[in-house]
Amino acid sequence: METILKRDRWIVLAGLTVVILLSWIYLLLGAGMGMSGIEMTRLSSGDGMMMDMGETTTWSIGYGLLMFFMWWIMMIAMMLPSATPMILLAAALNRKASPHRQPYGTSGYFAAGYLLAWALFSGVAVVVQWGLTVSGLLSSLMQSTNTVLTGGILIAAGLWQLTPIKHNCLKHCRSPVKFLVQHRRQSNTGSLIMGLEHGMYCMGCCWFLMALLLVGGVMNLYWITGLALYVLVEKVLPKGEQVGQIVGVGLVAWGFGWVIGIL
Repeated sequence: METILKRDRWIVLAGLTVVILLSWIYLLLGAGMGMSGIEMTRLSSGDGMMMDMGETTTWSIGYGLLMFFMWWIMMIAMMLPSATPMILLAAALNRKASPHRQPYGTSGYFAAGYLLAWALFSGVAVVVQWGLTVSGLLSSLMQSTNTVLTGGILIAAGLWQLTPIKHNCLKHCRSPVKFLVQHRRQSNTGSLIMGLEHGMYCMGCCWFLMALLLVGGVMNLYWITGLALYVLVEKVLPKGEQVGQIVGVGLVAWGFGWVIGIL
């Protein structure tokens, strides 16, 4: 049985790895934005002289869909690594609960439910991005152009790190066995619902952190990579929750620094 479980884990892990790698490749190629992710990172990390791509963005249904997939695939690249331990454990439990069935199908439905939650987040993110862009608060590089907005996002993200809601959502993400036992459902549909529930907890834990991309530039690879690594640390390492609280205090201080003009 242990040999079978190890094989199952490797197959599921290989599938998740392929999805994660393809997502990062899509971002590196520029997510359909007309230039590579590296070029957009250089622009959004510039000295202020190269903050725009030189033309006004015209929003349309097609452009909105492009933005949606940019956000969604970015969330897959950033969040799926931290969800991998949960999905692997779900596959192992599925094998033990139903040894006559292959666990890949239910694991795939669980992962699909998780990614569906982030698809919902991506839809909201596109609406917010559109509103900020037409208001002139966001550049065509998808980066805040307003000091108060920048400071407000930093302060709000920092305060969220210290709230009981954040704590409860993170607790679910850090306790995969407890979650899978309490929310156990049979069948592929049940696995899809479980994945969606876990994704909602994960979104509640990290949605304000993703808003920080509006500060550094949505397609800034430094910020994308940094936030992805931070989420992994917060969810996996033993002291991850304490690290999150320290980061929260730091974000609040950084935000007030922006607002009062210290930084």
